[in-house]
Amino acid sequence: MTEQGNGLRAGTGPGRDGEGAAPRVRLRDRDAELRSAETAVDKLCREFAAGGTEIGELLTISGRPGIGKTSLLHEVRRTAKLRDGATVLFARGGEQQVKEPYHVLRQLLQPALTGLEPGEFRQVMGTWEEVVGPAMGLKQPKAGARRLDPQGVRDGLDYVLTQLAPRRAPLVMIVDDLHWSDLESLSWLTQFAVRARELPVLLVFAFREDENDWQSEARQHHGTVLKLATRKHELNRLSLGSVTDIIRAELGDKAEDAFCYEFWTVVNGNPYEAVALLDQVRDQDLDPVEENSVQLRELAVDANGMTLKTWLDRLGASTLRFAWACAMLGTDIRIDLATRISTQSAEGARDSIKQLRKQRVLTQTPNGNLEFVHPLIGSSIYNTMPEATRTGMHGVAAAEIENAGLGLLAASRHLVETFSGEGDDRTVRKLRKAAAEHLLIGAPEAAQRCLHRALNEPPADDIRAEVLYELGCSALLTDPGATVNQLKLALDPDEGPLRPALRVDATFRLSEVLAHSGELREAALVCQREAAEIEDDPAGKLRLQAASFMWHAFRKSEEDGPGRSQRLGELCDSLTGREAADRAVLAMRAWDLTLRGEPTTDALAYADDVLESGRLPKGLGWTDSTWGFELPSMLGLTYTYNDRIAQAERLFADAIIQFEVAGWSGAHRGFAYFLMGLARFRRGLLAEAEDFLRRALRLSERIGPKLPLAWDAVGVLVDTLLARGRVDEAWELANRFGFHPPYHDTAMVLPDAPSLYGKLLVAKKRYAGAAAALTEAGAQLEARGWRNTVWAPWAGHLAIAIAQDEPDRAREYAQKAIRDARTFGTASAIGTALRLHAEIEDGQQAVELLQEAVRYLGQSPAGYEHAVALVELGAALRRVGRLDDAQEYLYQGIELAQHCSAEGLVDQARRELANYGLRPNRLGDFRETLSQPEWDVAKLAARGVPPQRIADELGVQLGLVNRRLAAVYRKAGSGPDGLATALGLPGQPREATRPSDEADDVDGAEE
Repeated sequence: MTEQGNGLRAGTGPGRDGEGAAPRVRLRDRDAELRSAETAVDKLCREFAAGGTEIGELLTISGRPGIGKTSLLHEVRRTAKLRDGATVLFARGGEQQVKEPYHVLRQLLQPALTGLEPGEFRQVMGTWEEVVGPAMGLKQPKAGARRLDPQGVRDGLDYVLTQLAPRRAPLVMIVDDLHWSDLESLSWLTQFAVRARELPVLLVFAFREDENDWQSEARQHHGTVLKLATRKHELNRLSLGSVTDIIRAELGDKAEDAFCYEFWTVVNGNPYEAVALLDQVRDQDLDPVEENSVQLRELAVDANGMTLKTWLDRLGASTLRFAWACAMLGTDIRIDLATRISTQSAEGARDSIKQLRKQRVLTQTPNGNLEFVHPLIGSSIYNTMPEATRTGMHGVAAAEIENAGLGLLAASRHLVETFSGEGDDRTVRKLRKAAAEHLLIGAPEAAQRCLHRALNEPPADDIRAEVLYELGCSALLTDPGATVNQLKLALDPDEGPLRPALRVDATFRLSEVLAHSGELREAALVCQREAAEIEDDPAGKLRLQAASFMWHAFRKSEEDGPGRSQRLGELCDSLTGREAADRAVLAMRAWDLTLRGEPTTDALAYADDVLESGRLPKGLGWTDSTWGFELPSMLGLTYTYNDRIAQAERLFADAIIQFEVAGWSGAHRGFAYFLMGLARFRRGLLAEAEDFLRRALRLSERIGPKLPLAWDAVGVLVDTLLARGRVDEAWELANRFGFHPPYHDTAMVLPDAPSLYGKLLVAKKRYAGAAAALTEAGAQLEARGWRNTVWAPWAGHLAIAIAQDEPDRAREYAQKAIRDARTFGTASAIGTALRLHAEIEDGQQAVELLQEAVRYLGQSPAGYEHAVALVELGAALRRVGRLDDAQEYLYQGIELAQHCSAEGLVDQARRELANYGLRPNRLGDFRETLSQPEWDVAKLAARGVPPQRIADELGVQLGLVNRRLAAVYRKAGSGPDGLATALGLPGQPREATRPSDEADDVDGAEE
């Protein structure tokens, strides 16, 4: 490797888009690290060329400041660029930009994303363009866009990189000064380091080893990165020999060994400090002889601890002011901005740049911008600024950045550093606007910094409460505790007046956060108290009344359930319009009637009145900020438990899409997955249900432990596993997540947790425990007036649990379940209650109950319940000697159970058949499986018509005919010669055909 190729002036870093300053000294004592990096790059390129995809690695380079991390990264970057086809992306953290959201990721990804052709860009972005685009500075948020969830931005970036990486592979992503990355970028980079293993990507991170050099909030990421690294290198100090070579390369061979040894000791083998001290030695014209060694320590202090006086003496006042402006801007410094911030003329700026480059403070990058030769120099210069000068120049920087058209997002990090206490309304307006823009790109912490600074300005008394309200709302998706505190302050009259409309919204938001934190009673009371104070805002009053009813409905227990239901009914009867608030009350009434097991026609009438053309109306959407996602969830649940599952699935599918588009990838999307999983379970699509529920559970665990979402997902997942015959797995899952009494402290689990737990105990044949749990559950539900036997099938399962010891009491419970189900009136409720009753009966009585259950369930969308009833009816018929009838029902049950992925039920039915000498599988007529186009070609082929003539006769392409014939032969279990017999058709001799005739155009386009 040449001197030019393997050398950089110690501490000199590359510019953002180029190779930086010319090398001055060789890169020394880094052979092992260079070999490791080259091996990683070569391995990536080699394995990708061989067809590999899951070949990613993470290489880390750590060490103390000035140890040579940047120089080593420069060489890694150069090496990667020399590999054919490799794409190299580079970014650097900046000490002054550490609070600028997505600063590092925008450097890293913008060049690659903006370089895509429009079509390819759309493919890479997918549905995430409105999330990732604004966050990465590629586009402005759409008018009326909602705030983004930071996790949604991270998920969107994951998707984009999984699409981009294969298109630009092999891909090398390099980040220098990771410890100075903004938290938004750092959190994604840490998360992506796991995903990168599945992609043709090499990640290379360089950072300071000492945790004290990381922001306190970033230290967890430091540990994670170290754990994920597949190649870790902590740079050691340079050897005495290397430092001696550096000294003699600068000062000549006259440098004495004793001088070199003392020099090495003073700088402790640090390359940056060695170069800085060499500059001092040369500037002082100090001979490198032993007797001058004693002066090195004093010179080192001057070199490394540059004071304001030192920099003034070295640069002069005007040049230093330009350097301050550059230090304030951080990395990739625009000359025009630095010129205006330093209040210099263009000619003065040119002189300053010339002096700063001569003093090896700044270097110019190929894109024309400036960078500090080493980040430590920028830090040193920034820290010498007097406080008054620094805050004043930040104000100038904010104004100049905004004037340059870079927007408030870029200016806001300077604006928050300006003087406070002046009560400047214009500053408050800018900070509030910047906060709103930060929320639109998924940067709530940056928004909160702006709003805290606005409060310190301070704002005028008449808008102080509004700023507190905005501050509380800014933390809605990330910090519930802060939201509660700020919203309570906003509602406090001592903090100033809050406009009535905002006061209603602040109350609702406060109740929403309290509810999501499990404080449902307090959430309901907050709304009740505020609604009682409202006199001249009927819509606002109705909104808070409805919210109060909603939070009470989600409580684990309440003092007056029947009374609340009656009051909700009275409120519903008093409605005269169909505005969003009116429809919200109707949705709650529909759900209330569903839980109470009132006639399904009543509940569905209210639910249908909520929708417009089968869709959620304006104002009640999944991402609508007025009502939250709970209200459409209630509506979807109403349809789910009233046998209108297809309608519920449409709503839940919309929820998943809308949350993804809005970038709400945390609890919102997790709850949407749960709802879809529940709907799929109710339909009997058990494999799909399990998939959605496990997704919901993974998202819940990522957010935090023991969330209500986790309880919901675990409960239905347990039920799903029971349905699939995996009882032990269901039991293990319930124990692992603590799914047993007392469940969640305050929130109701969807569906009824005690009923599900009792059902699990019955499946484990722990009848005594099941009886106790279900008896208690029944008492609580009866007191509340909730008698829906699908939501809470406690009575039917309690009957099974006590049937052996108390048969008469068991029949009473089973008959109660049937009565309640008939009152409710859905086919699935009645059929399931009849089936459960049949489990405690014998002989002809069991047959009659099951025959009625099958009739009802056959009219319902509850596929799994129907399959169970069919199998159990077949078994009951077998027990009374009706084997022919038994066989037919068992076969039907097997087919439906297979469709439902209920493997345990399939095995049960086959055992019933096998035990009595019956075939465990029905020999079906394959002809029923042929589509009409397949029948058309099959009949002609059976007559001996060759494929080309079939194609001509039917007017389709030959390739399509061949594909259809292949399907026919596979289903018939026969080739061309036996096809007529298999089809039951008269055959004719086949016309001779060449194999090539049949093979021609096999890839023709399908109609």
